[in-house]
Amino acid sequence: MRVMAQIAMVMNLDKCIGCHTCSVTCKQTWTNRAGTEYVWFNNVETRPGQGYPRGYEDQDKWKGGWRLRNGRLVPRSGGRIRRLSRLFANPELPLLDDYYQPWTYDYENLINAPLGDDVPTAAPRSLIDGSPTAVTWGPNWDDDLGGGPEHLAGDPVLRKVSQEVRLEYERSFMFYLPRICEHCLNPSCVAVCPSGAMYKRLEDGIVLVDQDRCRGWRMCVSGCPYKKVYFNHDSGKAEKCTLCYPRIEAGAPTVCSETCVGRLRYLGVMLYDADRVGEAAATPKEEDLYPAQLDCFLSPDDPEVVAAAEAAGIPHDWILAARRSPVNALITRYRVALPLHPEYRTMPMVWYVPPLSPVVDALAGTGNDGEDADNLFGAIDALRIPLEYLAGLFTAGDTAPVEAALRRLAAMRSHMRALNLGEEPDPTVAEDVGMRPGEIEEMYRLLALAKYDERYVIPTAYAAGAGRADAAAGCSLDGPGGPGMTEDMFAGMRAGADAAAFHASPIPNGGDERRGRFNLFGWDGKGRPDGLFPPRRGEAG
Repeated sequence: MRVMAQIAMVMNLDKCIGCHTCSVTCKQTWTNRAGTEYVWFNNVETRPGQGYPRGYEDQDKWKGGWRLRNGRLVPRSGGRIRRLSRLFANPELPLLDDYYQPWTYDYENLINAPLGDDVPTAAPRSLIDGSPTAVTWGPNWDDDLGGGPEHLAGDPVLRKVSQEVRLEYERSFMFYLPRICEHCLNPSCVAVCPSGAMYKRLEDGIVLVDQDRCRGWRMCVSGCPYKKVYFNHDSGKAEKCTLCYPRIEAGAPTVCSETCVGRLRYLGVMLYDADRVGEAAATPKEEDLYPAQLDCFLSPDDPEVVAAAEAAGIPHDWILAARRSPVNALITRYRVALPLHPEYRTMPMVWYVPPLSPVVDALAGTGNDGEDADNLFGAIDALRIPLEYLAGLFTAGDTAPVEAALRRLAAMRSHMRALNLGEEPDPTVAEDVGMRPGEIEEMYRLLALAKYDERYVIPTAYAAGAGRADAAAGCSLDGPGGPGMTEDMFAGMRAGADAAAFHASPIPNGGDERRGRFNLFGWDGKGRPDGLFPPRRGEAG
């Protein structure tokens, strides 16, 4: 057992109102620079819909994630030889039109237009080149079905269900799906990066891009099945959601969580067995991937797990945080949170509580009591439309875990309704979903009434394998040794080097001591530097 810790997130989709506050605050914090005009580390999609970028879930087209070949996991984009052959011409990349053409408005014309008979307008202009443009697509064009039925065929998940479901979906259900990088346990973006710039931090599992090593090959963009790695066309580097790691290191939640109006996000620590991840991701049947990932998670209350975690260098306060983790409770204890597209085999670590509201709304529309347990249980069994679609999103098509989660949420509604009305709750409601009345009330408090420190249980940073780090040291980018912060580059920053030098090779003329080989990107073409060729026979290595 090799115990590791991961900062994970759970989102309660029943509470998302589609206000996009999380998207806007993330945009203003992380992607308000040149080259990131089209980039949304956090976006909110209306489902059913095509998503952002358009149709990103169609892996037959984009070749993201992993697949099994002769029982072995290989990137869907191909092996090393295939990726090398496409290094300079990768056709499996979304175009800017698949994301959207970013635009602003000509406010200058609106403000300074001369007097006249016509009312001046602020015409849209491209944020890329400033030319007049037509607004034809956006990061959530399907908002509240604004895209209309003509875009219905573009939803890859909806294409897999029956024609009757597709024709009836507008009257059946609609919900919001906030998305960020999944910070997977088995990230395919890390596996396909030719330069080794993508990496997963040992101490908290956050997936980051080393800007020094990134050469802009963009294999990570095609390799990520969620399309949450972006190419900055101004700097020539890959960028992605960092899970606001400077805030996480200080014990604070991410910006999207901090500003969420619906208070639907939960952050906490998950302990998992790293030795099981590869085996779980290689589970033959896609429907078994969700329970396989559950088996990777470890209980922080198990004395053997605690001993193994401390032996691995995980601080005791992280183990205590894992015990209080709301994410651990929703995923493993109550089993109401589900992973997004486990069939991609990346083992995602941003999970979702599926929305019960489509079932309740459809039931209320027939004139029945949408909060009655008997009605709800019967409706969940009968309304196959939301179950099939939600299963396509969260459980690789297996409706049983989705139905079980929705039944627990329905039981919670019925139980708490009786308590609020001063009635005696029916104990069989909890028994029918395998829970005790006390557990239902605890789950209700976590989902509906939890305070700030209950929703975000985040211990401060530590150095993996070396115990607790000094929390007063600040952001890891403030000193040498942090992500992408080599000693040479940090010295240049202290000397007031130009900002463009941040992306230059940190080893301009010498060998790469970290890998024992020469860095060709920094070679001036002169001489025969050490590490350029393998040592001759008899020479020292």
